[in-house]
Amino acid sequence: MDSCLLSNSLSLCRVCKVAISPPWIFRSFSQCTFRSTARLQPTRISVINRSSYRCLHARSRLLSPSKPPKSRDRGPKSNEDTQTDFSAMDVLRNTTPPATAIDACTNDGFALNNNVRISGSGLLLVGGEAFRWRPWLRESRIEGTVGEEGLGDDTRTGRLRNVKGQWEVPQGAWGMLELLWPKPDLLIIGTGLHVIPIAPSVRTYLNDLGIRLEVQDTRNAAAQFNLLATERGVSQVAAALTPIGWKELR
Repeated sequence: MDSCLLSNSLSLCRVCKVAISPPWIFRSFSQCTFRSTARLQPTRISVINRSSYRCLHARSRLLSPSKPPKSRDRGPKSNEDTQTDFSAMDVLRNTTPPATAIDACTNDGFALNNNVRISGSGLLLVGGEAFRWRPWLRESRIEGTVGEEGLGDDTRTGRLRNVKGQWEVPQGAWGMLELLWPKPDLLIIGTGLHVIPIAPSVRTYLNDLGIRLEVQDTRNAAAQFNLLATERGVSQVAAALTPIGWKELR
């Protein structure tokens, strides 16, 4: 009798639990997993059609073009004493340029700062002195061709390049540098209208004399000589320049 009552009470409890329990307890595991994964899905980003908006830089006709300024004045003139004087920033403003500074490079020569004009030859600047320099002349040249109105080896034609296309002159062209003492620290070589590589024999010969080399075209070489000679002095810097109108003999 007691066992029957116990079994009936257990079944009654089960029925009561089913009736009282909320409906989410009996959801399947697959349904819960689907719901959880659905919550973790990223939201969709709507893509804006490019035809629906405009850029200001693409519609230049809507913007009125700016007018050019009537003057270069950027405002009222200042009377303050703190204005920047750019001329005062020149560290070489009180330094007198050398008399052998090069004012212009012409087609057949050079114009110096001391109103001396050299034409028909190159220029060798050493120790504050200017010398005519013709490195294209050879020992076997024809003498007296200019006096006889000929076009011999004294004209601005000849050969300054070797078979490899390198700039090469005989050692006799540097005879003054051998006799000069003290020798300049730097020699600036101007190879004409364009830069031409120096032959290793020329570089080795001048380096053995204790002279460093700087190779440029004639215009830049002249400008560099003017700057360095003013800054360091004419005793430290020398120049050997070929006219920009030099024509290589073929």
